[in-house]
Amino acid sequence: MSTRFTSVFAVLALSVTACGQPGNNGPERPTVGFITNGIASFWVIADKGANDAAHEFGVNVEVLMPPDGAAGQRRFVQDLLARGVDGIAITPTDPDNQGQLLDEIAANTHLITHDSDAPESKRLVYIGMDNYEAGRMCGRLLKDVMPEGGSVMLFVGLLGQRNADLRRQGVIDELMDRSHDPSRRDPVDAPVEGDRYTVLDTRVDQFDFSRAKGQAEDALARYPDLDAMIGLFVYNPPQILEAVREAGRLDQITIVGFDEDDDTLEAIERGEIAGTIVQNPYRYGYESVRVLAALARGDRSVLPESKVFHIPARKITSDNVGDFRAELAQLTGE
Repeated sequence: MSTRFTSVFAVLALSVTACGQPGNNGPERPTVGFITNGIASFWVIADKGANDAAHEFGVNVEVLMPPDGAAGQRRFVQDLLARGVDGIAITPTDPDNQGQLLDEIAANTHLITHDSDAPESKRLVYIGMDNYEAGRMCGRLLKDVMPEGGSVMLFVGLLGQRNADLRRQGVIDELMDRSHDPSRRDPVDAPVEGDRYTVLDTRVDQFDFSRAKGQAEDALARYPDLDAMIGLFVYNPPQILEAVREAGRLDQITIVGFDEDDDTLEAIERGEIAGTIVQNPYRYGYESVRVLAALARGDRSVLPESKVFHIPARKITSDNVGDFRAELAQLTGE
């Protein structure tokens, strides 16, 4: 796995005090919270953006990565609210069942969502990519490298989380050559068949890395004629790659994925992964803190009329992976 994973816990511990002491939320130096949906290398990049913005806009930021999903998010939220923070940016892991928590945030401070949205909540703005369109981009990437079609498996950390549901549906709709419809939902427990591609199954691992690899191993054993595997969360492509490599099937399975884990990017350079759709986690962190800093000082001009601030996704393949890695290193100072 990427060396970034080994430093996540250190970053988590440091980020709480990186821009000043927690609770110092007077008008001159507000304190805001940035809560993720889990622990992953993706969020280390967002942490850097959040802290850079905190320094630039004169706020304290606490970047909090729950090891246990929604339960951890609740604990973090309750702690932040008890200390009177001036705003919270959160990635809802289960918006259908977190309505009460989101309402509690909105009733006590400024609420924005990032990475994954909860449009039915009282959030002031969503900051992140259009996940449905990103899913379609991922589907187009697979079509580019496997135009003859074939059987496909999808792998994801969670379903019920809006960004995961939209990515999955975008991939499927693109492979089935369907019209644009983000509200469409195909069943998880049945194959989806089109003229060229069949999506056999969607495996969910609940943010458990060993389970993610086990799901990939099981799929390889269950479907000996499998043609492609798509990982929808940052750690899925590296886990898929390990399973495929150990099975000796690198020359048989096309792998595409999401996000910019080091192992994924290195595998693209080696030709083992065909490509990945990347977000911009640095800007998720930076823009979330920028907006919360302005809101804490009474400036609502930072809120777009649409209540959505889309940050475009990008396709990374062997053609541009070197430049992208250099760009990423410059952003994170590595």
